[in-house]
Amino acid sequence: MASIFTKIIDGNIPSYKIAEDDACYAFLDINPAAKGHTLVIPKKETDYLFNLEPDELSGLTLFAQKVACGIDRALQPIRTGLIVEGMEVPHAHIHLIPIYKPSQNFSLGKKTDLDENQMKELARRIREEVRL
Repeated sequence: MASIFTKIIDGNIPSYKIAEDDACYAFLDINPAAKGHTLVIPKKETDYLFNLEPDELSGLTLFAQKVACGIDRALQPIRTGLIVEGMEVPHAHIHLIPIYKPSQNFSLGKKTDLDENQMKELARRIREEVRL
């Protein structure tokens, strides 16, 4: 059965899309740990990140770097952090989380409340700054 992320990639579930290429897809996390929290996933459905082939993993990482740079340009955080936990959805993914202050709680369990208009605006701003 297709993962929720595959359903997002296929357009069966809506997302706040940030960027896409032939192998990767990035979109805002709907339960963000911070404003601009973005998920980066391979289009190939693989449960465990380190089961990706070396070229797939490096391609995903380079794609994530471009998205993180877009987040940095759009939102001006101190930096964008990266978390790879991979337990909540059985599809390899990288969390890119903007860090706005040194004392910020950098945790996937903490949710920032944003409404649909805020999410759309964040996605637009980041999307405009991603250079693939």
